[in-house]
Amino acid sequence: MNRRTALVGGLALTATLTLSGCSSSDSKPELKVTGAYMPQPVSDMAAGFLVVKNSGDTSDRLTSITSPLSDDITIHETKNGKMHMVTSFAVPANGQLTLERGGNHIMFMDIEHQPKQGEKVPVELHFEKADPIKVDLPVKETTYNPKQQ
Repeated sequence: MNRRTALVGGLALTATLTLSGCSSSDSKPELKVTGAYMPQPVSDMAAGFLVVKNSGDTSDRLTSITSPLSDDITIHETKNGKMHMVTSFAVPANGQLTLERGGNHIMFMDIEHQPKQGEKVPVELHFEKADPIKVDLPVKETTYNPKQQ
C-alpha cells in the first residue's frame, strides 16, 4: 500500500508541476510608456504621441485613452496618408507600439482648453490585459517632431 500511495503522490506532484509550467499564458504584459508628447494645439483638436514598450512574453492591446482634456478621444491609424479610427492597437510581446507623427496616433476632439507649451496633459491608457497606465504628455511646440531633432 505504501508503494501505491507514494506512486500516486509522485504522479500528482509531477502533474501539478507540469500544469504550473503551462500557465505562462496567464502572465501579464510588462508595459512601459516612453517618448510621450503633445504638439501645442491650434484648434479644438489635439494629437498625442508615445511609445508603449512591452518587455513581457504576452501581447496586449491598447483599447482606449481617457483624459480630463476631452471626453472624445480616439485612436487612429494612418494608411496611405489617410487617417482611420480603430478600436485598438496591438502591443506585441517583447515589442512595442509606436504612435508618431505621420503614423498611428491619439486624437483629442473638442478639447476643454488649448494647453500651452510647457504644460502637461494627463492621460490614462487602457489595455485589454494590463492595468491602466497614467502618463503626462508634455506639450511641445506645434511643429515638434523628435525624428527631426
